[in-house]
Amino acid sequence: MTTFEELNLIPPVQRALADENYKNPTPIQAQTIPPAIAGKDVLGCAQTGTGKTASFALPILNMLGKRNRKATPNRPSALILAPTRELAIQIGDSCSKYGRHLRLRHALIYGGVGQRQQVRSLKRGVHILVATPGRLLDLMNQGHIELDQLEVFVLDEADRMMDMGFLPDLKRIIKQLPEQRQSLFFSATLSPKITELSNSLLRDPINVNVTPETTSVEKIAQQVLFVEKRDKLKTLQKILAGENVGQTLVFTKTKRQANSVAEELMDDGIRATAIHGNKSQNARQKALDAFRRKRVDVLVATDVAARGIDITGITHVINFDLPMEAENYVHRIGRTGRAGAEGIALTFCSGQEFRELRGIERLIGQEIPVDPDFPRPERRGGRHGSGGGGKGRPGGSRRHGGNRSSSSNEKSSQNGKSKRRYSSDRSVSTTSSSEGSPSGVKKKRRSKPKFPRRRRDAKPTS
Repeated sequence: MTTFEELNLIPPVQRALADENYKNPTPIQAQTIPPAIAGKDVLGCAQTGTGKTASFALPILNMLGKRNRKATPNRPSALILAPTRELAIQIGDSCSKYGRHLRLRHALIYGGVGQRQQVRSLKRGVHILVATPGRLLDLMNQGHIELDQLEVFVLDEADRMMDMGFLPDLKRIIKQLPEQRQSLFFSATLSPKITELSNSLLRDPINVNVTPETTSVEKIAQQVLFVEKRDKLKTLQKILAGENVGQTLVFTKTKRQANSVAEELMDDGIRATAIHGNKSQNARQKALDAFRRKRVDVLVATDVAARGIDITGITHVINFDLPMEAENYVHRIGRTGRAGAEGIALTFCSGQEFRELRGIERLIGQEIPVDPDFPRPERRGGRHGSGGGGKGRPGGSRRHGGNRSSSSNEKSSQNGKSKRRYSSDRSVSTTSSSEGSPSGVKKKRRSKPKFPRRRRDAKPTS
């Protein structure tokens, strides 16, 4: 199948695709839509930015549009679970876009906002319910949602669900699903836990995997810049001032860092905003809309928003900090180079992040090219060095009570008395000047207490 016209979709859905100028399906769409239309369970594995949303939205709209039945209050016909509010909103937008010529209603259920409007929509009746697990369970426990008439269940970004700790919620929701249903399961990766969950949910599924680990980054030009932490902001400002830099997504490790970077960029005259989990739903959506409409040029985000951002036209992704989990690197840089376009991903790596860089390169199966203007500092122990203490660490002898201790004791010997009760190597030192010499220091190491205290066996000198 090479065109959407070859799919067995009803005319209103075909017309909506034509309105969007969609002609050729992506590989995941071409392989999952036909069996989904036929009513079979599907297990689809593909990276972000490959068109998974249409893979389940089009078959659902096609099925419900064919029957054109009235929605039943509080009893949806299709349930789509998403891990984040941003992703749920984007799935809802896709349902509106592809179903614009159908008389179908859908509702969004997520936390961070009041539930009154959501409950009102459910009472009117919706055909398709898009929800996050937490708020869905809340409304189910309150009796606002019944799943006994559910016909299609979709679990999107299943691996992200697991990462965010939603497995217990998922199990409770799955227990409430009717036995007779169609299930569509999509994930960017297939870990053993994901496979176990899919086996409990799917029946004789059609397995589609179009995500070899290396293909998701082939069209993205990647570079690593070895930059110390204190120089990262200055380097970022310099890059953003370049001529060929368009919409840019910057990832930080913490929420506080995201706010700080966005504020510094704005002080430098760059239109920037931040998005992370501590912001209210309205603030997060406002930031996304401003970035999507190009009212701001730079969006600074944490990993909680990594898979909730589906915006075309992002030219650069910059990893201000390396992610703790290597898989998040792929999801981060997948925000650029979407829909077949090319993109650029730049990664700032400080001396404390070599271990994370090694993990990323093992995952993607290649070494990330180094920007010649920001070469790796010379260290012993190979390309990445040790990144920690010990023999591969400059000044490692300090850690083990070496040079620094000697110099400290020599200084105290010259002054005639010891000014500190504890020497720099954390050994206990006595108060006489003769014992301030290296020969007078006890060799046994002792953990330094929170505050100096007098030894019980110490006697006053005469």
